[in-house]
Order: sequence, then C-alpha cells, then structure tokens
Amino acid sequence: MRTYEFQTWDVFTETRFGGNPLGIFPDAEGLSDAEMQTIARELNLSETVFLLPPGAGGHTAVRIFTPGFEVPFAGHPTVGAACFLADAGRVDLADGRASIVLEERVGHVPVTVRAEDGRATFARLTTAEEPMLQEADLSAAEAARLVGLAPEDLATSIENAPCHAAHASAGLPYLVVPLTDLDALARAQLDDLARAALVPADAPGRFVYLVAPAEADNVDYRVRMFAPGAGVPEDPATGSAAAALGAYLGPRLPEGLHRRVLEQGVEMGRPSRIELEIDVREGRVDRITVGGHAVPVTRGTLELE
Repeated sequence: MRTYEFQTWDVFTETRFGGNPLGIFPDAEGLSDAEMQTIARELNLSETVFLLPPGAGGHTAVRIFTPGFEVPFAGHPTVGAACFLADAGRVDLADGRASIVLEERVGHVPVTVRAEDGRATFARLTTAEEPMLQEADLSAAEAARLVGLAPEDLATSIENAPCHAAHASAGLPYLVVPLTDLDALARAQLDDLARAALVPADAPGRFVYLVAPAEADNVDYRVRMFAPGAGVPEDPATGSAAAALGAYLGPRLPEGLHRRVLEQGVEMGRPSRIELEIDVREGRVDRITVGGHAVPVTRGTLELE
C-alpha cells in the first residue's frame, strides 16, 4: 500500500470556505500521470497540484490537473502551491518575504511569497508566457448567445476604449466577453451547445470568461469563468483568466503600471479577490502579475494499492 499526504487550501481569499479550493500533494514522487489524473478527478476540485523535485533549476516542479486533463499553467494552483511551500518551511521567508521559481509546463513561473501574522498567506506570480490577443470571429449576437444573453448586454467599451469578444492568454487561453453590468453578469449561463457550434474546437480559447464593471469599493471588475470541458462548470476564482484579462486590457491602457482588483465567485457563494497588475511599456504589455491570499483548510492521507 502506498500512502500520500495531501492538503486543501482556499485560494484568492483570506477566509476559509471562500475563494477556490485547491488540492496539494506535497510529495508526489512515484505517482504516474494516470494516477495524478485519477486523483484530480476523485477530489473533483477545479485543480489539484502535485509537487515534485525540480528538474530545470527552479525551486519546485508543479503538475496541475483539472478533473478533465492536465493544464500547463493556472493561477490559483500557483498561488496556493507557493503559499503552502512557504508555510511548510520549504521556503526561507527572510524578513517575511521570499522569491521562488516554480517549474510548470508553461515554463518557469516566478512567484513572490509574503508572510502575514507569522504565516505565508499571500503570493504574486509573474506570467511566463508572452501575452496573446486575437479577435474572435463572433458577432455581438453570437457572443451573447454563448451565455444566454441579448446583444445589448455586451459592453461596447472597456477602459474607455472599444471592445468586443476576443481570445486572450498569458499562459492559458480564454474567450473574453465584456458585459455591460452586474445584472447581465448574474443572468449569464453558458450555452455549451452554442459554444460547440460557434467556437471551433481549434479556437485559441474555448473557456469563456465574462467581465463586468464592479460596484463594490476598491474592486474594478467582477468576473465569471466557465470551463465544462475541463470538468469545471463554473470556477470561483481563476488566476490564469485574470492574467488573460491583463493581455486583453493591456493594448487599451496608457504607458505605465496599472493595478486592477477583480472579484469572482460571488454568484457561487465563494467570493474571491484577485489582484492584477499590467505593466505597459513602449506600447506593449511588458509584464503581467496576479496575486492573492490563500488559507489552509484540510489535511488528509490518500491510500493507493
């Protein structure tokens, strides 16, 4: 019998039972790819991470699995894994801070970890992949149909610039659809038959990410993300999609460092807070970072034959 210790953390929240739950297997050596996928499907969280010794000069290698398949990069697993590593004493938090590099399938992902009240509870990642932005071949009526809305529910401007549905990525691609307001966001429901008909299987991004202006103080946007093909009907907090939003917003922003705060999971009863930074230099997105808090929730042991 083989046994593997694991934990769950709630990520992009300071409060347990908020944010996005993450499964973490700290010592995953000996698990096959098929076993990792089976375990992720069994836990049935948006993602489960498996931590392994580094193989390319980083601090720790990280494999990330949804219930449906492995992904090369994801935000809440990166933030949660970094907080776990520091909290477990595997990272030296000099003066309450540390910088490490996680080896993910997308490449080396730099992460800064911060301790608060004696615990590592905040991490900020810098995306490893060049931002991608590509217009979606969708009319306003078609984009609205994807999520059960009317064309007038789609925003025509964002950050004081014209907008439309587009594919964007900074490590994992999404179809970004800006909406007019929170009412439209609350009414949205993914129509997967429409998505299958309107978004080709080889489209750059097929996970659907909805964005609307927020109404809360100190929050810029409220967002929702649907990825049923990955076994995630709706996600309560999606750091890789926040990074993709950085790629989407970047060309609409002036030179300089721009900070935006996103809330997600409100409609699911798991409110999340994601901090996004977009650094625009010489007319292009030079750097995107995504940060947030994380808190430990459970510990357990998995037994395998």
